[in-house]
Amino acid sequence: MQPIVGLVFYPGGQIYYFSPGSFPCKRGDRVIVSTTKGFELGVVQFTHDVDPSTMATPLKKIKGLATAEDLKDRELFSSKEKEAFQKARAKIREHKLPMKLVGAHYNYNGKRLTFFFTAEGRVDFRELVKDLASTFCTRIDLKQIGPKDEARLIGGMGVCGQNLCCRDFLVRPPTTSVKMAQNQDLGTKNPDKISGQCGRLMCCLNYEDEVYKSLRAELLQPGTVVTTPEGRGRILEVRVLKNTMLVEVEGQVFRRMEFPVDKVVVSKQEKA
Repeated sequence: MQPIVGLVFYPGGQIYYFSPGSFPCKRGDRVIVSTTKGFELGVVQFTHDVDPSTMATPLKKIKGLATAEDLKDRELFSSKEKEAFQKARAKIREHKLPMKLVGAHYNYNGKRLTFFFTAEGRVDFRELVKDLASTFCTRIDLKQIGPKDEARLIGGMGVCGQNLCCRDFLVRPPTTSVKMAQNQDLGTKNPDKISGQCGRLMCCLNYEDEVYKSLRAELLQPGTVVTTPEGRGRILEVRVLKNTMLVEVEGQVFRRMEFPVDKVVVSKQEKA
């Protein structure tokens, strides 16, 4: 097994993997690494041991722990990010570009300044980049991101009252679908109730989906004709967490009644 570490270069940023090399790392350590865009100061999010055969290419090694001088530089340029954001937003208005600025990030020594933005489509920002480079006298990167990345970058609280999962611990947002919401008896008529801050389906729909699937597989399905303590009827709804079923019971007047699962059996006529 080979040890790896997961790093982020700014709050809410994507996690990148590196080899710790000869440096024992723990969560919260600040380290210097070499990337395709130059040196960066990253914060260790986690450490793992993995099978080397599962990695497509060898990981780059950490250059070393950040020094006091590195941390001082990082703090200096971090303090300039808010001002850079305001100036860049004004420049975007001057150039009348259809883009929304979301964040700004200096690398730790100020040699590169990255702006994150959202837009409906492709944006020709070549003149804007020249203007920004002249304003800030450093290398400029403009990075277009999607709604999920925007939510992770900005942060916030979900309807559960906790910090957004994508901001706190998710390495990559999981795949979710409306079928998952239906499987968990969550209303789908109002999409806002099952959507996150990003406007997409909530990531947490994925967490318990397999549990619901396994529980439902053991229960009778809606539409099945059954016998209940109140007579014959047809299952309308299976309520997994309550371990009950909503049944439309036959009679002169059809009644909708809820029964425990163990009180509902398949009708003999249905079996025949």
